[in-house]
Amino acid sequence: MKIALDAMGGDFGPPNLVAGAVMALQEYRHIEKLFLVGDPAQIEAELKKHGCSDARIEIRAATQVVEMSDRAVEAVRRKKDSSISRAVDLVKHHEADAVVSAGHTGAAVAACTIKLRTLPGIDRPGIAAVLPTETNVFVLIDAGANIDARPEHLLGYAIMGSVYSRHVLGYENPSVGLISLGEEDVKGNELTKEVFEMLKQTSLNFVGNIEGRHLFEDPVEVVVCDGFVGNVILKTSESIAVAIFRWLKHELMRTPVRKAGALLAKKAFRTISDKTNYEFYGGSPLLGVNGICIIAHGASTPLAVKNALRVAAESIEQQVNPHIIEEIRRFHETTAPLEPAIR
Repeated sequence: MKIALDAMGGDFGPPNLVAGAVMALQEYRHIEKLFLVGDPAQIEAELKKHGCSDARIEIRAATQVVEMSDRAVEAVRRKKDSSISRAVDLVKHHEADAVVSAGHTGAAVAACTIKLRTLPGIDRPGIAAVLPTETNVFVLIDAGANIDARPEHLLGYAIMGSVYSRHVLGYENPSVGLISLGEEDVKGNELTKEVFEMLKQTSLNFVGNIEGRHLFEDPVEVVVCDGFVGNVILKTSESIAVAIFRWLKHELMRTPVRKAGALLAKKAFRTISDKTNYEFYGGSPLLGVNGICIIAHGASTPLAVKNALRVAAESIEQQVNPHIIEEIRRFHETTAPLEPAIR
């Protein structure tokens, strides 16, 4: 498998990205080629720091970088030689099987949507973030790709999220919940009410509306929402996890007895810390585009970059897109026409 990495994106640029790439190549021997896209001088300098001369690395030059202040679509159109655009081009021209970026999320989504187009039957792609609970992990889709979603988009998210949950995460019949203001059918806004009726007509394991408290108290495997709500959930969850550990550390250090207790429970704390650490999840797939795109956290550490490349490799291995295409085809064959329907 061949993967393209936007080596200029993210909060820390080439140092973390190249370090993560080196870690991935050391651990994942099944990566046949890794394209590092960006400024050759900076990339080569970072590779030299790590003493890396892996023959599987190929540097592709890009003279521009999409800044966080750039507007997504405009950046893709104006900065045609940006690292993200050139990385996506490698997938478009079948030189790479997947692209990974920790840079401007909007630009990555726009570049993939414009250059790769969407899969048949999918109008808008969605970011599928994997979040942990006490007993499992669940897919949150959309986590920020499309903030102005229509009902048919959320229907597509439910189908794609179920495919990813089944084929990558290993859930045989993933349950699907729709985020709303209450569990009752009549709760929610016009968008969620319409999506509720559409999901009831599918063969998905749809359990109905779920509230925010259900995400971690009574989890389902696939959580469906528009990108605005999903991104707020994702960022809030990340913030709460960090805050709780800070509060806990502060309280445990207050007295000698608490310090002793903390030492005895150190392994338990480490397990929970790892489970809630975004670095171990690596990145989130942008489902629905005609190619594989992994969106990594802007503040990705080398470990997070390594795991984002792992997620890309898993998506390639599990043939996620062909499964999505098949599920969409089956949906149209077995479901009566819906208004509105997936376009």
